Amino acid sequence: MDEASNENLNDLPEELLHNILTFLPTLDSIQTSLISQKWRPIWSRVPSLNFPFELFPSYEPPFDTRQFFAEFIDRVLILRSHSPIHTFRLSFIYHDQYGSHVDSWVRSAITHLHARELHLDFFIHKDFHDEETFNNRYDFPFSVLRNGFVEKLGLTGCDLTLPAKMSTKRFCSIGSMYLDRVYLTDQIMSDLILDCPNLEALELQNCWGHHHLKICSTRLKKLVLGYFYDSEIQETLVIDCPNLFSISFDCCAFDKFILKNASSLVEFHVDMVHLIYRSYRYWSKVVRLLLQAPNVKHLNVQNWWFKFLTSKEDSFPKSFMLHNLNLLELRTGFTQYDLVGMAALLKLCPNLETMILEYLFKKRADESLSEELLNKPVELSMPSLKQVTMNAYTGTEDEFNFMKMLIGQGVVLEKIVFVPIQVENGKVVERSLPPVVLYRKGSQGWKCSPDLSSSVRNIIESELNGD
Repeated sequence: MDEASNENLNDLPEELLHNILTFLPTLDSIQTSLISQKWRPIWSRVPSLNFPFELFPSYEPPFDTRQFFAEFIDRVLILRSHSPIHTFRLSFIYHDQYGSHVDSWVRSAITHLHARELHLDFFIHKDFHDEETFNNRYDFPFSVLRNGFVEKLGLTGCDLTLPAKMSTKRFCSIGSMYLDRVYLTDQIMSDLILDCPNLEALELQNCWGHHHLKICSTRLKKLVLGYFYDSEIQETLVIDCPNLFSISFDCCAFDKFILKNASSLVEFHVDMVHLIYRSYRYWSKVVRLLLQAPNVKHLNVQNWWFKFLTSKEDSFPKSFMLHNLNLLELRTGFTQYDLVGMAALLKLCPNLETMILEYLFKKRADESLSEELLNKPVELSMPSLKQVTMNAYTGTEDEFNFMKMLIGQGVVLEKIVFVPIQVENGKVVERSLPPVVLYRKGSQGWKCSPDLSSSVRNIIESELNGD
């Protein structure tokens, strides 16, 4: 590092240096102490500790890496002052012989450093594991949270050890919880909800051990559920959260979904792997929950709507409408099958103002349409629509024809944005291409954003305006 750079760094206020170092692993943060005398103590006052095992120097055998990593953390916690931190983040491949080490780190983060956020990841990635480490799981001592001020808790790849009498002293500081690859029985879930009375955000991923999962809370505002796969036991999910604002289902395969008291629900997200014969069954069950959520304004969903709305078993009542919906994020293709489904959905959304279209990767071909539907022109009903954004635009004939349909039917009031990507051999090779914006110019047709070359702009405008 040259002298000029050194002087510039030394001129920065220490508060700014602290902020910069919060984005680094603690090992890298410590190494900045070599820059100059001023930097030597700075790492010890950074308001975060970040110990990512996957970025730690590796040794052979792997056991040595874990041992050196554990000794490094022990040393850091001894040398660092006990001034409060905001975030403690640890990823580690756990083995039972390190139980006392991890217990000590967790207690130090909570009781001595008073961390506001605690994130522990004992999975990282399957490539880090062998048969032995897969069978070793850390038992997180939940009761230690009573001695601290943790507001945001994230746990991955561990078990929960709950106090025998949780209700005698609740965990009132916790407002957000993320659990991934955690054994979660019906009783554990019930106890967590009951004894974290200020919990407002809950995310559960890859959890198992439940049969009739109930999430009932008057405080909860945001709920995310991901990768709940079906098991031999038919599972039920009940959600009763009268103040719930946002809900997300990602690959959730419960046999029965029940949603109660959802009048406050404004954001609704559902995503399934696009396998028609398997995932559609669960997707349709989740989508039917919209019947209980009349005030949804933001819907994020994939395009299975033709199959859904033409099904005698799954479809909504004829009177059902999404009157409050003003933002739709739709993962879709642009085949005739997709457009028929899109048109059917849009008829339910008379007040839609913004539609964002994302590319939908399909693992199966579209189901066949009747000859009548194949040849019938698709009419889009969007009387309030102001903007359409097409992300991941590759310039296929189907995509371009859809854009011409939007313009030809006059359904967009203000502008169309398409974000181009470059694809070669089925793989995305360029994502940084600038978006193209088409502005409506009254009765004069459409104009392209001026940042395009004049030749490209003229071609697009000519094609879309039918010149």
